[in-house]
Amino acid sequence: MISIWSEGVADENMSEAILVDQAGVIRRHPWWLARARLTVSLLKTLEVVPPSRVLDAGCGWGVTLEALENRGYQAVGMDISGRALEMLDRRRGGRSLAQADLTRPMPEGLEPFDAVLALDVIEHLDDDRSAVERLGQLARPGGIVIVSVPAMPEMFSEFDQIQGHRRRYLPDTLRGAFSRTGLELERVFWWGSWLVPTLKRQRRRPLRAVPGESPSATYGRYLRLPPWPLPQIMNAAFAFEHGRAIAGQLRRGTSLFAIARKSQIQISTSIKYVTGS
Repeated sequence: MISIWSEGVADENMSEAILVDQAGVIRRHPWWLARARLTVSLLKTLEVVPPSRVLDAGCGWGVTLEALENRGYQAVGMDISGRALEMLDRRRGGRSLAQADLTRPMPEGLEPFDAVLALDVIEHLDDDRSAVERLGQLARPGGIVIVSVPAMPEMFSEFDQIQGHRRRYLPDTLRGAFSRTGLELERVFWWGSWLVPTLKRQRRRPLRAVPGESPSATYGRYLRLPPWPLPQIMNAAFAFEHGRAIAGQLRRGTSLFAIARKSQIQISTSIKYVTGS
């Protein structure tokens, strides 16, 4: 069932065609699978364990959502794209899904979450600080908010533009998105250090959209996986960096993660979801 919390225009943030057309590639792509594993490990280190309630805001293709479900979390997938949510609903029945626009106020009376995730979401929005503030409103007092973003502004390219990215981040600019949000930022760390040289080479030789090609098709060319055994090597590289990233031992990366906590000094309410069709 898909609950309606608010509605917006998905294509203003990222083409819905990309979300639908590239689902098969994304669900087996080493980058998305590694990010899901990292996120689940983070929750465990933060003592957010099953069956805790976790919101995957901007769940997109559902890779992290599925990882959470498989480990026994009470996971809710939220996205602005109705088409993406319908796809996820068809893929696995009985899911908890919500359509919502992070640029709009959240409905009153939503049951708060033990953890709120926004993985590669706020870079799609003009006002990232307001989005982080709304994410915090969805967490319970003492709850966790985890945000990931693309890093290194000098890497901004056509690939970012196709996805609807407004920016890439440095640690200080990511910290700035948490200022005056009511969230206590605990730490920021890098992820994807081994990818930096590869990304730099790619940026020097961008693919460039061909005349008449859709953004989804261009995006798919960027994501095209190399032949075996390179995908397995990518998996091994992510696995090697996994623990070092969580420990904050990396000094650069293609992504940044931020972990924040909502203040305990708040009144929590527990009311059933506002539901739609």
